[in-house]
Amino acid sequence: MVFGFWKSRHQEIHAVELAERLGKNEVLVIDVREPGEFAMGHIPGAVNIPLSSFTPARLPDPKGRQLVLTCLGGKRSGMALDKCRAAEAAVDTHLKGGMAAWQASRLPVER
Repeated sequence: MVFGFWKSRHQEIHAVELAERLGKNEVLVIDVREPGEFAMGHIPGAVNIPLSSFTPARLPDPKGRQLVLTCLGGKRSGMALDKCRAAEAAVDTHLKGGMAAWQASRLPVER
């Protein structure tokens, strides 16, 4: 074991790549923050399914797109991905750094 290094057990996508793939309609973003947080600003087109009530069965049909989860920093989206893995749902990717990384990249935010 190497100390000081942590690797996510989930697939991660960087903000700029996610923005590019959104522009090509290749992904559907699921934001697992609570409704008040979501209302304060989210990725354009994102669907809000709060972690507090998250179940993979509630995920919308992505209509051929890849589902990508996000939250503020990546912890809650990782927890939602754990639920997806346990339910054997075909969702394994989240936004690296969450909305904080999205905003740091100066990408558009919808309110």
